Amino acid sequence: MSPTLTRRRTVAAAALSAALLAGLTACGSGDDKPAASGTGPSAPSASAAPQANLTVLAASSLTDVFKAAGDAYQKSHPGTKVTFSFAGSQELAAQVKQGAPADALVTADTKTMDGLKAETGDPKIIAKNRLVIAAGKGNPFKIDELKDLADTKVKVVLAAPEVPVGRYSKQILDAQKIEVKPVSQEPNVRAVLSKVELGEADAGLVYKTDSAKSGDKVVTVEIPDDQNAVASYPAATLKQSKNAEAAAAFVAWLSTPEAQKILQDAGFQRP
Repeated sequence: MSPTLTRRRTVAAAALSAALLAGLTACGSGDDKPAASGTGPSAPSASAAPQANLTVLAASSLTDVFKAAGDAYQKSHPGTKVTFSFAGSQELAAQVKQGAPADALVTADTKTMDGLKAETGDPKIIAKNRLVIAAGKGNPFKIDELKDLADTKVKVVLAAPEVPVGRYSKQILDAQKIEVKPVSQEPNVRAVLSKVELGEADAGLVYKTDSAKSGDKVVTVEIPDDQNAVASYPAATLKQSKNAEAAAAFVAWLSTPEAQKILQDAGFQRP
């Protein structure tokens, strides 16, 4: 073989070796590096921060505060997305029993949650709430207390008795022996409040946190503690969840100082 041909083959082999080495170096660099071994300093801990797309069924009265809580949770738990489905607690219970794809549940009463023991993990109370009278803008009927709701001139709207806030409303009215004939019975507390805000009703019984969100659209009339009811909000994972670890992490987070501050800033009481 001629010296010239030998020299060409040597140069070609060296070039090929260099190209292969460069390719291997590129494959081992950048964002893929920690994922290859999972032992690098920036590798996430699956047990500490499980990643998933979570669906949380939550009572209507949690609509505003849970949107804020969800944003906070996603910020501190990268890779986890939380989607909420809000409705009356009785509607949520029906969805769970029908096998709706969801990971966690938060109701506005313990009775509804207790009826789902076969479908949930152990619930924990995360917040409490109280009822108030939401009177129409300017409070034209000068409603000052519960007994004013018995005036037949006042159009009162209540939640249906199978809804937690409707059950609480009946409880406090019955305890004071006040008979109210509502013009309608709504499927959740937001629907009650909306009727008053729109002037379709003169007054309604709602949660304090919901009335506070209405601003000057309604006048909030406080109900004395000895005439009031305390609403408890239990949270639990759903056994049907396909993201059990991530769901448990979210439910546990609801009791942390960060989550509790968000709830209490929105007017909810400590559990």
